Amino acid sequence: MLVRGPARLGPQVSFVRRAADGRSEAEIRQHYLVERELADRLRNAPDAERRGLYPKVYEELFRRLPHHPQLRARFHPDAHARRMRDVEWQFRFLRHALGLRKVFLEVGAGDCALARRVSGFVERAFAVDVSEEVMRIRRRAANVVPVLSDGVSIPVPAGSVHVAFSNQLMEHLHPRDAAAQLDNIYRALAPGGRYFCVTPNRLYGPRDVSAHFDPVATGLHLKEYCSRELRALLLQAGFRKVRFHAGARGLFVRVPGPLIHGFESCLSALPSPMRKALADNPPARALLGLYAEAIR
Repeated sequence: MLVRGPARLGPQVSFVRRAADGRSEAEIRQHYLVERELADRLRNAPDAERRGLYPKVYEELFRRLPHHPQLRARFHPDAHARRMRDVEWQFRFLRHALGLRKVFLEVGAGDCALARRVSGFVERAFAVDVSEEVMRIRRRAANVVPVLSDGVSIPVPAGSVHVAFSNQLMEHLHPRDAAAQLDNIYRALAPGGRYFCVTPNRLYGPRDVSAHFDPVATGLHLKEYCSRELRALLLQAGFRKVRFHAGARGLFVRVPGPLIHGFESCLSALPSPMRKALADNPPARALLGLYAEAIR
């Protein structure tokens, strides 16, 4: 059951979601309130100020929420095991595009676990993130290069990257910043380079912590997308071709874009509760989950 708005916070936090990340209802409730506060700070900031605000917001998020899932994965065996499973399916999604003479770039690298996993299959792996705290890793391969960003910039040499990747990142950016970041990813890629972008579909959202309380994303998912919107953004950035993939349990197949667009259109015409029920199940999420591949 959804609780609409912070004034009605109660015991309706999803037991399944709570059990999955190992936190108590009180911890999830605190997470929600902190995220809404920080997200509003980003949404309301002028463009000139917002880009320098991302690192501060995420540093504050992790400082105020020591139980945040990204931090818990370092210290809790179950959380760490889930994180490693996620890294493995990301690696499977990318494996065919990697090579020992290629340079890899992950935007929103977090704990750099994927960069470490990929490092043995590429010449160099750039790991870009806004948070020094999350990127603070004790062990990393010599060819993994952590790079600090302001949330929009991609400070690597232009034309140096063959394979770029982001997972659950686009939705964390203000829409104007998302477009600017795509321009910078495009600049970082070599001709023919590929950008693999994974982001949740808004039709089965929200997928931030506000899913426990609100019908639409109000936390640090500043905008969730459908496939048409994502494709338009990628083409606007200059990419010459956009493909979509469907994936489940580490297996991925290419799916015609019009099939996904058509399914989204059908769902969009339904009342919200029915749309949510149909979209938020494993087969639908496998198709609707936005696994995009953009070619420079």
